[in-house]
Amino acid sequence: MRGSVAILGSGTVGRTLAAGLRDLGYEVRIGSRDGHAVDGWDGGVGTFADVAGNAEIIVLAAKGTAAEDIISSVGTELSGKTVLDTTNPITDAPPTDGVLHFFTSLDESLMERLQAAVPAAHFVKAFSTTGAATMVKPQYAAGRPTMFICGNDADAKQTATAILNELGWDATDMGGAVAARAVEPLCMLWCIPGLRENSWTHAFKLLRP
Repeated sequence: MRGSVAILGSGTVGRTLAAGLRDLGYEVRIGSRDGHAVDGWDGGVGTFADVAGNAEIIVLAAKGTAAEDIISSVGTELSGKTVLDTTNPITDAPPTDGVLHFFTSLDESLMERLQAAVPAAHFVKAFSTTGAATMVKPQYAAGRPTMFICGNDADAKQTATAILNELGWDATDMGGAVAARAVEPLCMLWCIPGLRENSWTHAFKLLRP
């Protein structure tokens, strides 16, 4: 095995990344509040605390409205670890003409809140600007798509970059955690074609001369 990964969240995103990372050779367990069995997953499961405590890398793949509560409940288990934060601060309100509503402003981000809640963890925003259908080995005629990442710890961002590369993405480092104020709203833009046209397989690409 290449290392151990805990997926905090048993929804579509969590299951997709769990399968993709296991295919790469990682030991993967999916966590939930009660440690229940996960539909479509035959690997290890456990409570959030169980899986986080025994993993080297954490993937937070829960709803944004639940993220702070989950992270705070397992703060001790996250100390010193890379936490790939896939979440976005989406409210339960219906979108307006395809535009989602966030519970944060442009002067803060959900990832900054998570980092403040568990300062000893090394959060990296990743996988937040695409959907589960294209998170693992995306295929586009124009080449590899871009995944924007950010975080305060350089080593954690190197870990995130390596994982993204293996999963078929070009990671672009946008800076510290404060950059999540710009990265998270890209979810709004990405979701507009889906919500308006039911098109969910596109991706962003950063082009440089």
